[in-house]
Amino acid sequence: MSKIDDKLYTGSLNYGIIGNCKSAALINADSSIDWCCLPQFDSPSVFGKIIDENIGGNFKIDCDDSYHINQHYIKNTAILCTRFESDENAFEVLDFMPRYQKDNGQYHAPPELTRVFRHIKGAPICKVVYNPKLEYALGETKSFVKKNFIVSIVDDINYDTLFLYSNLDYEAILAGDEIEISSDHYISVSYNEKLNVPTLENSLLAFEKTKVYWLNWCHKTPSFKNYNDHILRSAMTLKLLTFEKTGAVLAAATTSLPETIGEVRNWDYRFCWIRDASMVIKVIAKLGHVQIVRNFIQYIIDLIPDKNEKLQIMYGIHGEKTLTEKTLDHLDGYKGSKPVRIGNAAYTQKQNDIYGILMDVIHYQLEQFTDKNDEYEELWSIVKSIVWLVKNNWKLADKGIWEFREEDQHFTFSKLLCWVAIDRAIKISKLIHANKSVEKWGTLRDEIYNDIMQNAWSDNKQAFTQSYHSEHLDASVLLMEYYGFIDAKDPKFVKTVIAIEQELMHEGLLFRYKNEDDFGLPSSSFTVCTFWFINSLYKIGEKEKSKKLFDKLLSYSNHLGLFSEDIDFSSKLLLGNFPQAYSHLALIDNALNFNN
Repeated sequence: MSKIDDKLYTGSLNYGIIGNCKSAALINADSSIDWCCLPQFDSPSVFGKIIDENIGGNFKIDCDDSYHINQHYIKNTAILCTRFESDENAFEVLDFMPRYQKDNGQYHAPPELTRVFRHIKGAPICKVVYNPKLEYALGETKSFVKKNFIVSIVDDINYDTLFLYSNLDYEAILAGDEIEISSDHYISVSYNEKLNVPTLENSLLAFEKTKVYWLNWCHKTPSFKNYNDHILRSAMTLKLLTFEKTGAVLAAATTSLPETIGEVRNWDYRFCWIRDASMVIKVIAKLGHVQIVRNFIQYIIDLIPDKNEKLQIMYGIHGEKTLTEKTLDHLDGYKGSKPVRIGNAAYTQKQNDIYGILMDVIHYQLEQFTDKNDEYEELWSIVKSIVWLVKNNWKLADKGIWEFREEDQHFTFSKLLCWVAIDRAIKISKLIHANKSVEKWGTLRDEIYNDIMQNAWSDNKQAFTQSYHSEHLDASVLLMEYYGFIDAKDPKFVKTVIAIEQELMHEGLLFRYKNEDDFGLPSSSFTVCTFWFINSLYKIGEKEKSKKLFDKLLSYSNHLGLFSEDIDFSSKLLLGNFPQAYSHLALIDNALNFNN
């Protein structure tokens, strides 16, 4: 087995992501594709080793131990390059999912991935380990060599197929025989049988077109003096988590990667949380990518056909409203962490914060494009509907941002975002000159503000707390300044930042909270919370300390600069679903601070 060069590769979640805004694949530092769902993000996996080491299935290029492996992205693209090199021999594997614009202006983004083998020197020898396990490895997947392809079939609980095309010998691929890479080759794995059989030439052309697509996309992103590469990689990662067909934005590309190894905090994140997606959209809009914003706004408009229809906290990528949670008991889970879940029962929860977060992104959209008011009549209807919903619900308890599955509480963050909803509604009404709404909405905004100031502050803790009349601290209240509820220099906010550092900071990382939830005490750091804390430090004037913590946190990313949902306090290994939109949007927000 070949050796992986960089010591960073020895940790967990050392994956790169490739994708085409239809689906994605995760590729390990050793070249193994351990996660891919086709034909789209939320489909059953065709390679799922990441959630079961033994039966999940993978697709790996393997060399003997005379070879060293190094991996990187081609600069300013989402194309992953894995280089295998010994003293005499070397070749590279270039992994991508095709995405480029056709002559008719539409994007070509088929449900397939391509591996181009580029010969560098000598006569390198490798084996192709091709082991697809369709339908989450339910049933037995059998593979057969046909004239123009290898077809893999499962015909058990469900029927499904997968097709492999290559200019390498099909029998050698399927048998795992040694293959000499003396020239350039390709392997293309497609969910659909191809009507025109792929060739090396058109695979290389697809590679070049996909490369140009990403180079152009990055060129449209502003360049920054500081942390530019981190910003670009995070922006591309967020782009890879968008489902172009509907405008939905996924929280992450995976399911059931645990917050802590061996525990049961394992959730399916391949859905569109209104909160996460709205935050992503606002950050991406700051970088000038307005089409993603428009697509997401249309996704929201399509979700709310009736003026009095309440928003769910999350939806499927096609707008599905029922996301029934199931467990796949035949799978062992990531490093033995059961259960593996598909679907997410949290869709039934009531979380009042989503109204404010959605209103914030609508306000940002209208603020940028006020010359197109005639196009936003539907949005104005949504704005008025949200105000009505907030008016009738803000005093009620809910499950909160962290989706507690126990008794509802009056969470400070939820109340804060209800205030944001009304504040942004007032600003929107002024933008479109519907000023009659301002007076009555202003009274409601003041009422919510006074309620928070009276009930969320703890004299004992000298901080705003997790919920009304509570003594528990919570990282989410750091967003009070971010959303404009309180000034950064306000003594109460400064004291809150100090109190949160004293109580929730551990080993340079932040707990979300330290009180018991439905599953006991949290034991890993939720990455976005540390980013929030760093932002708050910067805002209260602790800029040098903020930058030092930011640089330290960046060092905990994997070898490709990617973050998951969580980080283990002691080992600093990445945990949780991957890559996590929340983490990368907060990284960008922090990095922008240091470019002011």
